[in-house]
Amino acid sequence: MKLRLLFIGLLLLCSTLAIGQSEKQKQLEARRQALLGEISNINKMLAETKGEKRSVLAEVEDIDMRIVARENLIRITNQQANLLTREINANLTSIEQLRNELSTLKEDYAKMIVKSYKSKSQQSRLMFMLSSENFLQAYKRAQYMKQYTTHRKRQGERIKSKTEQLQELNLTLLEQKKDKEALVAENRIAKDKLAEEKKIQEGLVASLLQDENKYVKQIRGKQKEADRLDREIDRLIKEAIAAANKEAAAKKGTRKAASLSSFDLTPEAAALATSFKNNKGKLSWPVAKGRVLNAFGRRRHPQFPNVTQNFSGVEIITEGNAKARAVFKGEVMQVQQLKGANKAVYIRHGNYITIYSNLASVTVKKGDQIRTKQEIGSVFTHPTTGRTLLKFFIYQDTKKMNPADWIYRM
Repeated sequence: MKLRLLFIGLLLLCSTLAIGQSEKQKQLEARRQALLGEISNINKMLAETKGEKRSVLAEVEDIDMRIVARENLIRITNQQANLLTREINANLTSIEQLRNELSTLKEDYAKMIVKSYKSKSQQSRLMFMLSSENFLQAYKRAQYMKQYTTHRKRQGERIKSKTEQLQELNLTLLEQKKDKEALVAENRIAKDKLAEEKKIQEGLVASLLQDENKYVKQIRGKQKEADRLDREIDRLIKEAIAAANKEAAAKKGTRKAASLSSFDLTPEAAALATSFKNNKGKLSWPVAKGRVLNAFGRRRHPQFPNVTQNFSGVEIITEGNAKARAVFKGEVMQVQQLKGANKAVYIRHGNYITIYSNLASVTVKKGDQIRTKQEIGSVFTHPTTGRTLLKFFIYQDTKKMNPADWIYRM
């Protein structure tokens, strides 16, 4: 009895683990498919720039994108293959346990059949009943025969059930082995492509280092331009805060000095800000398809460690003719044409501001009420590099925020 309870416990544990692993496998497969789609999008976006006269720096960044995506794909595929190995081993254990129990059940069943046959040959059930000494004994014998018959029937059903379970597990095992073989083959191809891309990267980096001064100057020039854009954004936000607070104070009939650092929120604006905050990590992407080329923050350049880069927002590479879209509902605070740069749209969400910069054209104007995912303009495509790049920022009043903390799976 104890052994049977232990066996049932082991089966339940295996079943629970199998369900958990199956859910994990689904999550990994969803992530793998997303990465395959991401690699496809990267290839599509970069194919559009093929043949363009491009700088070595741009080519290094492009190959870096491919390598990172490919490494992520290999990592996820390895996790899937390892999980399948564990599932296969668990199923092999379950199959062995089922076979042992099935063998025991068949032995018990065979003994019952033999016993039943001998019982029938020695004396009939009627004689067995009539030989009872009293009514109570006859009743007990009748109950015993009934229970014995029921038990034999149940044993037969259990044998059938265990046989079916065994067949299903064997089929599952075959499918798992096929899936694992496919994943291993896919990983082998991905690793070969990764090796090719890394070899190309090494050649490009060597080319960069041969003319280091030239490329360092280019990078620092781009950083200087980014710093100028940051100052313009900071100035415009402070002016917008001052103007909005002055207008709010006038409506209230007060002479309170207008703050330059934070919005004086109306109840409606406060509710919108709360809604925006509550959607942190769930906001829509500012383009339908894209990938972060440069993430938020300060860091050393990967090829030139003596050069520091700072990104106040994120730079997203997207496909040609891509449309920028609002990540959340709000009001257009400003449409700006920066000197020496392209257009930018500022959308206010209470005391939060999202900024969509490097737009070739804009389809909204100051004061427009914007809904989530509404198109607000076309992203600029550089005529030389062929890159379509959106610069995206999030501010809370005058404080820079990391868009990756706000946008879904950025």
